[in-house]
Amino acid sequence: MCSLAARVAAVIRVDEVWLAVDPLDMRAGFDTALARVVKVFGAAHPHLAYLFANRRATRMKVLVHDGIGIWLAARRLNQGQFVWPHAGSEPKQHALTHEQLAGLVLPWQRIGQDGVIRIV
Repeated sequence: MCSLAARVAAVIRVDEVWLAVDPLDMRAGFDTALARVVKVFGAAHPHLAYLFANRRATRMKVLVHDGIGIWLAARRLNQGQFVWPHAGSEPKQHALTHEQLAGLVLPWQRIGQDGVIRIV
């Protein structure tokens, strides 16, 4: 099974991954997520990925600046939670390696043996 970083890297280059501690409303679109990146990290740099979770850490969004435009992806867990620092903890952001990202997001809870989602 490929990690999120490997799947994104197959399409766009990601040199660094940053995790934001404070939760993000998962209804946030491009503009709101980008505004949060600028607020928390100071700027959205090319080839960097920025991760946010909701308050319960059951959903995650990743914003990637590919040097030309912005990619925004979401991931939802059907069971359990992401391992995430508590809101209000310092520092407000953490650098992650691609291996740490894989450890954060794997193993995914699959609905079917073949990984096909049949239930929403």
